[in-house]
Amino acid sequence: MSDSKHNILVTEPIPEEVLSYLKGFGNVTVGEAGEYQHVDQLIADIPKFDALLCMLSNPVNEQVLKAGSKLKVVANFAVGYNNIDVEAAQKLSIKVANTPDVLTEACGDFAMGLLLATTRHFYAAEKYLRDGKFNGWEPMGFLGPELRGRTLGIVGMGRIGQAFARRAKAFGMEIIYHNRSSIEPELEKELEASYFDDLEAMVQKADVLSLNCPLTPQTHHLVDERLLNLMPKHAVLINISRGPVVDEAALAKALHNRTIYAAGLDVFEEEPKVHPELLSAPNCTMLPHIASATFETREAIGMLAAKAIVQVLQGESEQNIPNLVSVS
Repeated sequence: MSDSKHNILVTEPIPEEVLSYLKGFGNVTVGEAGEYQHVDQLIADIPKFDALLCMLSNPVNEQVLKAGSKLKVVANFAVGYNNIDVEAAQKLSIKVANTPDVLTEACGDFAMGLLLATTRHFYAAEKYLRDGKFNGWEPMGFLGPELRGRTLGIVGMGRIGQAFARRAKAFGMEIIYHNRSSIEPELEKELEASYFDDLEAMVQKADVLSLNCPLTPQTHHLVDERLLNLMPKHAVLINISRGPVVDEAALAKALHNRTIYAAGLDVFEEEPKVHPELLSAPNCTMLPHIASATFETREAIGMLAAKAIVQVLQGESEQNIPNLVSVS
């Protein structure tokens, strides 16, 4: 079979440059936004395709993979892959790829912006202006804490956590972090970061707690009512990792009860659904999962996923496809 006869399903519209690249190697079908958010639709359509380029919102479970009788590769348009049953894919000899590294700088910028927007009340102040309530400078209007001299606690000191740490350090923040293990001493020195092997101890010292860890069984609801109660009352929670790392009901309660000061969220436990109590919570900045939303990054994500698809379809050795995922 020639490469031109490979059938590739892209579940949602992505940058045209990526689609043009894929079209050079096969027949590309692009779904509509939200079309493949349910298992039934994927199961119905996947038997026709040799490759799948999917989103985090697409549930690529064992049923879907078994239905893909021609399927050779699944590439996720994301650094995470908790929506894919990787173990089932490997048993079925289906390769799985993700898109590490290319999101780092965009997400580092975004985390810093989300922290600023949350602490300085950007959304509330803009709404105040747009609602026609601005009558001139107010000495007590929309006061928030400065970041200089505050302590940023990072959960997950991977590439994105490090990128955020560099930006926060430039703002004069002290960096502490919790990870499965400490980072290299040279990197610790560069970031002037202190390692905590005890998350609860770190949380009590953090003015800002940033979640930059992957979603695993161990990190599901890592931030729950107990952890929130350990945080200082002036603390700010930032989450750009995965929604289920936070117990949203517990966070909403903490915000309404002023257990913590504020939260900035880009991800949600049951996306696209948002817990109703969060929608009414004070000092809660919420954005629709846009941390990687730059022109450059979204194209880079797509190209990394697309190249993995092409390499697999062309029979290239696994050693030459660095972004393949395996079960550890």
